[in-house]
Amino acid sequence: MSVVGGLHNFRDTGGTALRAGGETRAGVLYRSDALGTLTDAGLEVFAETPIGVVVDFRTPHERAALPDRLPAERPYGTVDLSILEGAMGELAQQVMASGAPLTDDQLAAVAGSLPTLEQLYIGMLQHGADAFAQVARLVAASTDDEPTAVLVHCTAGKDRTGVAVALLLEAAGAERSAVVADYTASQANLAGEWADGMLQMVASLGLPLTPALVTLMTGSPAEAIEGALAWVDATHGGAAEYLRSGGLTAEELATLRARLTA
Repeated sequence: MSVVGGLHNFRDTGGTALRAGGETRAGVLYRSDALGTLTDAGLEVFAETPIGVVVDFRTPHERAALPDRLPAERPYGTVDLSILEGAMGELAQQVMASGAPLTDDQLAAVAGSLPTLEQLYIGMLQHGADAFAQVARLVAASTDDEPTAVLVHCTAGKDRTGVAVALLLEAAGAERSAVVADYTASQANLAGEWADGMLQMVASLGLPLTPALVTLMTGSPAEAIEGALAWVDATHGGAAEYLRSGGLTAEELATLRARLTA
């Protein structure tokens, strides 16, 4: 994983093992936590990457609370694709708003309807095929001739980002175990300063830090993404057809695979 000052969960998805042998290409698809914490040194490192397009999956509340920082040396394309479902969407908006403790009614409403990560991901998948297909289209349109590599991020870079990256890697022919390993790496990356800060913020709202809530906010267990991908397999026959259901054309799918495979 590259070290980019101010980021905890930044990495290039290149090097992911493919079912047919070989591995995904470096310098094409990156993933990260939110870019608003980039340090000046981190901006310099970021500017040296081939990234030219930044996809932000956060809600408007999240973006307003922590706008992305990007290097000023060259232009970047930015694409806002809010993907968040149900109780976690409500919780994120409350966390990122005024910071005032939730009322008893709000606490009861959120605590009583928190999904598991697998349920959260399936909710995203049920409603987000067009958005995920749009990300695939951006990766397919990237080239080696200029900095047009795509970075996808949300707040932690583990859930919305994790589902998106898993879909793209699966569609490119990555081994399922390698896709799961990439997803699970987020929990270790976020442990410590990032996770502690997020949990303190949630606790300040008055929510009890139950094991289930801690996992939702800071965890990336293998069974969560495995369950989500099993849903994709069962309902669409795999990630490629899922992306096709969101509008990705056969030509774009072929180009996506060519871009992501070495």
